[in-house]
Amino acid sequence: MNAQFKKGVLELIVLESVKNRDMYGYELVEEVSKVIDVNEGTIYPLLRRLTNEQYFETYLVESSEGPPRKYYHLTAKGVLYSNALYKDWDTFQAKVNEFFRGVEHE
Repeated sequence: MNAQFKKGVLELIVLESVKNRDMYGYELVEEVSKVIDVNEGTIYPLLRRLTNEQYFETYLVESSEGPPRKYYHLTAKGVLYSNALYKDWDTFQAKVNEFFRGVEHE
């Protein structure tokens, strides 16, 4: 998949994933990877930025498999931001799809 396509939709996929349920970092990497191929080096800086912008809150949960896990929870501000991004995405993809329906492909 084109890297620019992935970059453009990654933030929305991360926000929507956490909107459904709180997740820890590696779990989020696995969830997003079901849609687009990403790695930890891509997700963790995004999580840090979204947390700094107050779209996420974090909390630690003890793990039987190692150190405590940092879970990400969408804040009220994050929900509003996610909803706005989704609306923008929906409008964007509808317009692009409409354009492509009128273009001949070989």
